[in-house]
Amino acid sequence: MVVAPVTRPAGAAPVQAPPWHVTGSYFEACNCQAICPCRRRGGQKAVGRSTYGVCDFALSWHVLQGAFGRLPLDGLSVIMAGSYSDDEPGTPWRVSLYVDERATPEQHTALAAIFSGQAGGSTLRNYATVIGEVYAVRRAHIELDHRRHHWSMRAENYVAVRATTPVESPLAISCGIPGHDRPGEELRTETMQVNDSPLIWGVQARCGFATSFAYHSEE
Repeated sequence: MVVAPVTRPAGAAPVQAPPWHVTGSYFEACNCQAICPCRRRGGQKAVGRSTYGVCDFALSWHVLQGAFGRLPLDGLSVIMAGSYSDDEPGTPWRVSLYVDERATPEQHTALAAIFSGQAGGSTLRNYATVIGEVYAVRRAHIELDHRRHHWSMRAENYVAVRATTPVESPLAISCGIPGHDRPGEELRTETMQVNDSPLIWGVQARCGFATSFAYHSEE
């Protein structure tokens, strides 16, 4: 997924945030063919355009350790589903965000701010500048498995993704969303289903990616 800044809409303005940090595991899928054209290979700049001209994607983060000020975020998970067109100026993302139902109201607000980019920091730099519209922020029962060969994500009946097969590459593969300083493993997904209007699609045997992440507020 290509990351190029667009103007953020009203309602997505930055929020006042305390110092924060989140680290953990990351797994994504999109409808491109593997290896995804947006990846860097051996540090070389990505080709750019998605395989089919429209990128439909699902991203997942499991926070192993994190805090928003003094508020702990350990053990919570977030999923984002979204889509963009290569031919729309700025390629703005239109997304829905799913926040772990186990989060307290304060944790829910913090996670939504961090992963939507409203809290600034490295999530905003890495990817969230391209979020043009947020359709929904939902509290959801989330199931993530980021173990190798067992990759999966589910947000109730909204999002379901599964992958078991790595894609071999002689070069290091990286993705801009977790950051190019965190090379990971390209995958071939078995299935990706999203059903949360207007985000609706289902594909098989497309691409995925798994690695770690470490985001933080500005110093």
